Amino acid sequence: MVGLSSSPVRGACAAMLLLAVGGELALAQAVATPAPSARRSAAPQDSARAAQLYVSNRPEDAPSADHQRLAAQKRTTDSTYAARSAGVMEFRKVTYRSRVDGMTVPAYLFAPLTKRGAKGHAALVWVHGGVHSDWGTNMFPFVREAVQRGYVVITPDYRGSTGHGAAHYEAIDYGGKEVDDAISAVDLLRTLPYVDMDRLGMMGWSHGGFITAHTLFRDEHPFKAGAAIVPVTNLFFRLSYKGPSYQRSFATMGEVRGLPYERREEYEKRSPVFQAAKLKVPILVHVATNDEDVNFVEDQQMVYTLRALKPELAETKIYVNPAPWGGSVGHAFSRRVDPVTLERVDSPAQIDSWNRTWTFFEWNLAPSEDRSRPAPPVLTGPRSVPPE
Repeated sequence: MVGLSSSPVRGACAAMLLLAVGGELALAQAVATPAPSARRSAAPQDSARAAQLYVSNRPEDAPSADHQRLAAQKRTTDSTYAARSAGVMEFRKVTYRSRVDGMTVPAYLFAPLTKRGAKGHAALVWVHGGVHSDWGTNMFPFVREAVQRGYVVITPDYRGSTGHGAAHYEAIDYGGKEVDDAISAVDLLRTLPYVDMDRLGMMGWSHGGFITAHTLFRDEHPFKAGAAIVPVTNLFFRLSYKGPSYQRSFATMGEVRGLPYERREEYEKRSPVFQAAKLKVPILVHVATNDEDVNFVEDQQMVYTLRALKPELAETKIYVNPAPWGGSVGHAFSRRVDPVTLERVDSPAQIDSWNRTWTFFEWNLAPSEDRSRPAPPVLTGPRSVPPE
C-alpha cells in the first residue's frame, strides 16, 4: 500500500489542507487581536478631561451672570462719577442708537465745564475692555486729564457690556456689531456744537484696543487717529492659548457659533491683525512683555505687523517688564490707579506711556492751522526683540 505522502496528488491535497487550516488560524488570531487603531479607540475615555475640553456652540450654553449684582455695581459707578466730577468736569449719562441695527447703547459723556465755543473741542471715543465688562471707575483720573486738556470724551457700554440687564449682556458680538456700537458714538457727538467733528480720536485698552484697531482698519471711519494699548489682536492664537474656559464665551455667540477651526473666515474677520494693511490714519500701540492677559506673544504680532506694513503711520513701543499692577501683571501697566482715592499710582512706564499718548493725540487732533507746522518725530521705541 502506498502512503499518502507517496502520491503526488494526495500530497498536494494535504498541503492545501494545511494551508487552509493555517489561514483559518491566522484569521482567527487577527480577529482576536485588534489593530493598534482599534485598541486605541477601545481605551476607556477620561470623562473628566472630556468635560473640561468640551466647548458648546449653542447660545443657550453661554456663560451666565448675576445681572442684579452687576446693575447694582453700575449704579455705584454712576454715583461715583457724578460725585467725583462735580466742579471738575461735566458728567452726563447718555444713550444713542447703534448704526448697525438701532440697538440702544448707554454711555458716559464728559466735557470741560467751560466750553471754547463752536467746534472748540476735539473728542475721544474711549472704549472699555473686557469680554463682558463696562466703563469703570479705574479710568477716572485719566478721563479727568483728557477733559483738562480740552477733550470731550464719550465712553460707550457697547452690546455685551455689564450692568444694563440680560438682553444687553447676551447681545455680545465680539469683533462684530460691538465695533459699530462704538463708532456710532460719533452720532451723539455730532449733536454737540462745541465738538469739532474733524478732530475725532478713538482709544482703548485690551478689548477696547481691539475695538479701536478694528475701527481704524476699516475701509471707512470718522477718526483721525487712535490709540490701542495692550490690544487683543489675533483670536485664532488667543483662543488656542487661553483654552476651553475662554473659548466658551466666543463659540456660543449667536453670530459665531463655533470654534476657529469651524468658522475660519469669521474669526479671521474678527481678528484685527489680519486687517492691518488697511490702516490710513496714525495709530499708537503700546504693549508690555510681562502682560499675563494679552500675552506679549499675541501683542507682538500686531506690533511687528504694523512696523512692517505701516511704519509711516504706526507709533509703537514695547515696554520690557514694566511695574506690574493686579493679577494680570503688566496688562494694566499704564492703568495703575488707587481703587480708593482714584488717583494715579505712577511708575516710570506709566508716566512715559501717557506722555507719549497725549503728545500723539495733541498733534493728530490739533486744529488744522496747528498741524501746518512740521510733525514731531514718530516715537517707536526699541525695534529689536526684547530680551528673554
